[in-house]
Amino acid sequence: MPTFMEQRLRDMENLILTKAKGKFTTITDPLHRRQIIKDIAQSIDPHVGEDEIDEMLKDMYDISPLAELIDNEDIEDIMINNTENIFEYSSKEGPKKVDKKIGSKEDLETFINKLKLYATNESSNGNILDIHLPNGSRANVVSSPMGYDVTVRNFKRNPLSILDIVNAGEIDYSIAARLWLYVDGLKVRPANILIGGMPAAGKTTLLNAMFSFFRPEARIVTIEETYELDTRTQENCVRLETSEDMPMVDLVKNALRMRPDMIIIGEVRGAEANDMITAMNIGKISMGTIHASSTRDIINRLQHTPMNVPMDIIPVIDALIVVSMVYTGGLQSRKVTQISEISGIETQILLSDLYKYDYKTQKGSPILPSVTYRDMLSKVLGVPPPDILEEERIRAIMLDRINRLGMRDMKSISEFVRDYYDNPEATLKKIGLPNLHPVIKV
Repeated sequence: MPTFMEQRLRDMENLILTKAKGKFTTITDPLHRRQIIKDIAQSIDPHVGEDEIDEMLKDMYDISPLAELIDNEDIEDIMINNTENIFEYSSKEGPKKVDKKIGSKEDLETFINKLKLYATNESSNGNILDIHLPNGSRANVVSSPMGYDVTVRNFKRNPLSILDIVNAGEIDYSIAARLWLYVDGLKVRPANILIGGMPAAGKTTLLNAMFSFFRPEARIVTIEETYELDTRTQENCVRLETSEDMPMVDLVKNALRMRPDMIIIGEVRGAEANDMITAMNIGKISMGTIHASSTRDIINRLQHTPMNVPMDIIPVIDALIVVSMVYTGGLQSRKVTQISEISGIETQILLSDLYKYDYKTQKGSPILPSVTYRDMLSKVLGVPPPDILEEERIRAIMLDRINRLGMRDMKSISEFVRDYYDNPEATLKKIGLPNLHPVIKV
């Protein structure tokens, strides 16, 4: 049984937490946060002591048992099923029950109120909350008759790079080089790209890894329902997040007024698909993810409710990529399972498959040369199509070399790519490839 003083502090803390909901979202300075808590505490009890404020604040920062789990970067997701149990999803072991839980309804209520300090979006009835935790992870909280159910998407302090994805076997160097070509567009015309896949297939992870290929001068506008993309490698980047007051469709429309070179939509779900395609059609390069199991499925989703994109403008999308969770020998891993380019319209949208994973042989077919996108670049640059393919081949060799040199984190890859954009010949010499010579200099 808690003592009278302990119970007094606990009751006061719960009152403070209720009044301070969302206060820590935009305020990160510890002294400023303490002052907020102090002001609220003194409004409740003018005689509260400084030591008592510090004690309550210390407890507010303690989000056990979540804290121990989110510190483990191998854990991708954490699921708290009110007071019943806690599960984790590990990139190494898959789903697993955790040997701990929140003991009582009262403890659960206090735990949720601590999370609410960082709340960003809230449904009109207050039963659904989106929360950005201090380490960057995002939590979704749903109130139910049983209590609260919490799902946390864990944030990687060191996000997976394109070479981490290569080393994990999701793609090979030729696919990585193709993605580099798509993102860069040889400075004249980056590709409009949609990455499809089912939930937790790795769509956002792949999209995020492609940030290393953006040109430093490009102005990027990202639009997400909840922040997931790590944009630290791109200086001129605006990050927008949806809310009830600012739905996705409004933010996509407004992004066109922000002088973007590229618009990135965290997940395309509804009517904003039309505005995204419109942006592509007027020359604003767009990328995003979409729930779909194949490139044909992406097209079908775009054409039907709730997106309803007219078929005749869908070909402004250049490339479709699908990421899937596959099982090999009882173990699961993520793979790019299909890459297609849109090559025109007849009675339906025509797709050229450039790469496809065979689930029976558990191998992917070698990536075929780009045709539609390559020919477009060839025309714009005034160079022969083989020159485009040669540049892609050189980039695959470079990625292999920097991987062997240990330059495989996002920051190192970004710096290398930018050096290559500035001075390709010198950069090739720097990594020990003086015999390679870019055929296209832009």
